[in-house]
Amino acid sequence: MQLGSISLALATTALATLGLPAHAQDRSGPNVAPPADSPAPGATATMALAHELYATGLAQGDAVAVLAAARLAASIDLASTGPAALDPARVTLDPDAFRMTAALTAPAPPMDEGEIRPVAKATLFSAQTQDEGAADAPASVETMFAKATELANDDEALLDLIQDALAEGPSGQVGGVKWLSQLPAGQTDVWEIPFHGKSHAELAILGDGDANLDMVVTDENGNVLCSDPGWSDRLYCDWTPAWDGYFYLTVQNRGTARNSYHLLTN
Repeated sequence: MQLGSISLALATTALATLGLPAHAQDRSGPNVAPPADSPAPGATATMALAHELYATGLAQGDAVAVLAAARLAASIDLASTGPAALDPARVTLDPDAFRMTAALTAPAPPMDEGEIRPVAKATLFSAQTQDEGAADAPASVETMFAKATELANDDEALLDLIQDALAEGPSGQVGGVKWLSQLPAGQTDVWEIPFHGKSHAELAILGDGDANLDMVVTDENGNVLCSDPGWSDRLYCDWTPAWDGYFYLTVQNRGTARNSYHLLTN
């Protein structure tokens, strides 16, 4: 199991162990501050948990777990949008780092010195294969309910529960945004994401299962906040920035087929 998939609480626990600068506003150390309180899981965390539970249910052929995942996912309504373009000329990758991380040759200006840049993405390198994989996106709510029905077989009681859940419809907890990236094998996405200081920040990567993704989240100073270098395509990371700033997510497709993943933020 990897950092992003063992538990949603692990990212927060790991971040609490980071050495924080004595004066956070000098912006020379990790852009992480102790949270003022224990933030409640947001829509991003809930959706990440739903996909984690769905993957576990599929692996075990457990209709109950898949149904629980579908109901969790149905409770979330994330806005969908496309990223701005991040100039690839601004991005360099350090292949000798503990995890391949992005460095910006021309970092974004501080968020308090002008208009905040939108979430932006650059895709680097050439595709190694033309294999588009089996999926065009991570599992939808409809897919989850359909799989729960399939796994239920002739269990009438469970089928009734599934029908009741479908009749309830989505509850529509709004609180985040998602972006879709279809990343071919061998290519790397670099995302630039703004977060406000002293406010709970969340992001998640939810892959479609077609290929392994290596992921690392850093602040503008290159400090690693979260990473998942193992055989996974899911990551959840949360923290409290010490100041308004931009964070960088590097996603490498290490598999042999395209992985169409969602980036979620609060």
